[in-house]
Amino acid sequence: MKVLIDHTSPFLLAHGGFQTQIEGTRRGLEEIGLEVEWLRWWDARQTGDIIHFFGRPSSAYIDFAHRKGIRVVMAELLSGLGSRSAPARTVQKAMMTLSQLILPKTFTAKMNWDSYQMADACIAGTDWEAYLMKTMFGAPAERLFIVSNGIEEEFFTSPAVPREKWLVCTATITERKRVVEVAQAAVRAQVPISFIGNPYSEQDPYYRKFVEISKSSPDFVRYEGGVNNRAQLAAIYRKARGFVLLSTMESLSFSALEAAACELPLLLSDLPWARSAFANQAMFCPVTEALEVTANKLREFYEAAPRLSPPTKPQTWKEIGLELQGIYRQIGSERD
Repeated sequence: MKVLIDHTSPFLLAHGGFQTQIEGTRRGLEEIGLEVEWLRWWDARQTGDIIHFFGRPSSAYIDFAHRKGIRVVMAELLSGLGSRSAPARTVQKAMMTLSQLILPKTFTAKMNWDSYQMADACIAGTDWEAYLMKTMFGAPAERLFIVSNGIEEEFFTSPAVPREKWLVCTATITERKRVVEVAQAAVRAQVPISFIGNPYSEQDPYYRKFVEISKSSPDFVRYEGGVNNRAQLAAIYRKARGFVLLSTMESLSFSALEAAACELPLLLSDLPWARSAFANQAMFCPVTEALEVTANKLREFYEAAPRLSPPTKPQTWKEIGLELQGIYRQIGSERD
């Protein structure tokens, strides 16, 4: 079986979880012995059995692949949609339905909503994303599979060490991750948090504001920059008191999974993705502009962290590769 990987992620413009997911998936598939290549759209001689597409391919893309005898597996992150309120999703669904009724097909085709019905398999990272794919886009239940993200071995093999006083927050320094708001709440609650991550640009005013807070309140806000070495990052998790991520939207946070692999208690945004992925294995904080609410929840988590049970450990990329191999074989046999 030969797998071709294609994606819409602009690696050169924005680092993040989607890139990690794509590269980790390829690594997991290779670890179980599958032949894997990046899809070369310019190479008419390239062959393959499966295209694993990260993003939402067009219906024409899927149709052309099928004509060549290639099955298409579609894995799209629904971070924004999954973080909207139920009323907002209801309005969006109504607008989608109305658009399909009154607008020309040439217009609605550009949205690629029907790709969910055409793909041989749709991959969701959580039960919540699977629900959205089914209810919002009509993904057939029999072609809908839930496959979590994998985590590198370093996070499982890192040795346990005594916990220190600092919580840790690993996130890109940008508005969506709400690191400024968390830093402000840490100062208000007098809870020490160590932040790890890079900005998209060091000229970003939001990043500069975060750096100012870290410099003015070093007793409670420590900024360590980005850490690319996985073993080093695992060691940081191992000695932390707990993990905090209070972003406005996620699909399935790699940082939270890494922290779980290192047996850290979790404080996450009270959003459907987090409830779906961690259920009763984490503490949750509402996404709010009320600083006092966030500060109180942060203090509550800090005091409770030593007594909290660690969440269930995530899977390795090799285990994810085996799950995907099973899906590939299933959709292959269905089409044969």
